Amino acid sequence: MIYYKRLCDEILARKLRSSGAVLIEGPKWCGKTSTGLQLAKSVAYLQDPDRRKSYEQMADTKPSLLLQGETPRLLDEWQTLPVLWDAVRFAVDQRGSMGQFILTGSSTPLDDLSQQSEIHHSGTGRIARMRMRPMSLWESRESSGTVSLKALFDGTVSDELYYESKITVEHLAYLLCRGGWPGTLALDKKDALDVAFNYVEEVINLDVHRVDGTEKNPDRVRQVLRSYARNVSTMTSATTIMQDVKANDVSISDKTLNNYLAALRRLFVVEDVKAWQPSLRSKTAIRTSDKRHFADPSIAAALLGLTPESVLEDFNLFGYLFEDFCVRDLRAYVQPLRGDVFHYHDQSDLESDAVIRLYDGRWALVEVKTGSKQIKDAASNLVRLASSIDTDKIGKPSFLMVLTAGQFAYRRNDGVYIVPIGCLKD
Repeated sequence: MIYYKRLCDEILARKLRSSGAVLIEGPKWCGKTSTGLQLAKSVAYLQDPDRRKSYEQMADTKPSLLLQGETPRLLDEWQTLPVLWDAVRFAVDQRGSMGQFILTGSSTPLDDLSQQSEIHHSGTGRIARMRMRPMSLWESRESSGTVSLKALFDGTVSDELYYESKITVEHLAYLLCRGGWPGTLALDKKDALDVAFNYVEEVINLDVHRVDGTEKNPDRVRQVLRSYARNVSTMTSATTIMQDVKANDVSISDKTLNNYLAALRRLFVVEDVKAWQPSLRSKTAIRTSDKRHFADPSIAAALLGLTPESVLEDFNLFGYLFEDFCVRDLRAYVQPLRGDVFHYHDQSDLESDAVIRLYDGRWALVEVKTGSKQIKDAASNLVRLASSIDTDKIGKPSFLMVLTAGQFAYRRNDGVYIVPIGCLKD
């Protein structure tokens, strides 16, 4: 299988140069093992059924045996043998060298690793973390990459830029439903669309039960996920999700719902966007609720039983799913720049679907729109929001951008960049 270069490749190399071990975590099937194998010199596939029993015996008697091999040594799906965490940490201390181990994990055993009985130390200072997500359009070679997020932050984009995306809205609907799963790229279109459905079924029927050892009702898991999908890219509360689920399951409790959501977060299936809370010029109240998002928009599409054709029949729904799509790609593009993606919404309904904030303090506002008729209002909204922020304290925004499902990239007279998702890269 052809390996498609990932934005995380250089991040992993950098972290191996500065840490004894690196943990690559993210949803299953997003390419963690393949990325780790690009730099690994030896590997232990801990879920290999032919060797699992011997691996378990070694872990019980002498975990260090599993760490023997040329370095960096890849320990694939390490969480199946949690004792390896402390073994890796200890080996890093003993060896005193960087780049010893790469660990991959499709789930975290517990939010606090120190609570796990086999794990006694956090790994701080020894084990660096790197989040992976499904592929962005630039990584899957479907974005032209003519507009660079880094260049926008650096101010090196020409005021006269004008580019065209080759991705039509119909093809965008297909890419949204197919998702960024690396395994889909070698399949024909029809088969590729089945991957997200298969992923959802595995999560519902297998993974969500294994992540914390607690049996869960598959029908109830499906209802929770479907409610999440119906409320994707909104600040819907857990209470609203509860009411939604209760329409079909009156017996569910708050505790049960919270346990199910926690399990889905540990599997990296859902990944909400936190609210940005800047200093404002006025005393406007900022809404602090997270926005509901999946690791990939195809998960929501599969849960709702959508096809590329049916997605476009409801343009309102398409708008919410497209925002989820854009957040996935923005998260991938901002990672090499050392930053995060947030959202902003205040009581006056001024909002920014995505706020990109780099660790060096630079920031930018992004609105996501599917139709060309929405661009003018979105641009005006961004300008108004930028003027309400106290730039004396946090500086001026590096740029304002409307990210679209359209075809043309250009800069408006008010300075707002209009960029199709099919033109963007890191």
